[in-house]
Amino acid sequence: MARLVGVIASLREHCPWTAALTHDSLTTYLLEESYEFIEAVETGHTGDMANELGDILLQVVLHSRLAEEDGSFELADVARGLSEKMIRRSPHVFHADGTLQESFPSTIAEIEETWERVKATERAVTAPSADTTTASASPFDGIPTTLPALSMAQKTVERAERAGMILGENRGNLGESVQTEDELGKMLFDVVRVAQERGLDAERALRTAVRNFQGR
Repeated sequence: MARLVGVIASLREHCPWTAALTHDSLTTYLLEESYEFIEAVETGHTGDMANELGDILLQVVLHSRLAEEDGSFELADVARGLSEKMIRRSPHVFHADGTLQESFPSTIAEIEETWERVKATERAVTAPSADTTTASASPFDGIPTTLPALSMAQKTVERAERAGMILGENRGNLGESVQTEDELGKMLFDVVRVAQERGLDAERALRTAVRNFQGR
């Protein structure tokens, strides 16, 4: 890691192309590299995974270098903050000082409940004070609005279920007709085909539906 940080620092100093990079100009690369890693996982190309992870790590190091140059933070701060967050959000594994607990939970449900409880506490602490907003904390806080619509929808449903919200049963016969991912994929593809035939934007339509659901 130290060598990598040094390599990037040298490129920023001596390579005009790298020197011209900004946080904004790098965002498209982060998306591309993330999708390439996902493709390697989904297609079973495990030999490509290390290379694709390296490309993602490059983005982390580059952004950290840019921030270090303007005095905001450096890579060590990123690593330190991540370690502290994982310890803080995993009291089922760690004591507050980072040492291991004497015993550990036996079910995934226990772990997820603990994780969500800690995240909710963090959101409450960092949320705007009551004198600046009347909105209460939402289970959808933190879901990026820039996510692709389908990912945004899935994350929203997941959060709603964890919050104990009643999602309703107005699903037609989907519960019976869709049993596998292959069947679901074909159905979603048909929805997009219908949208295209009727001049509708499937991405925008789903994003709007998700936002309306979150608002309700």
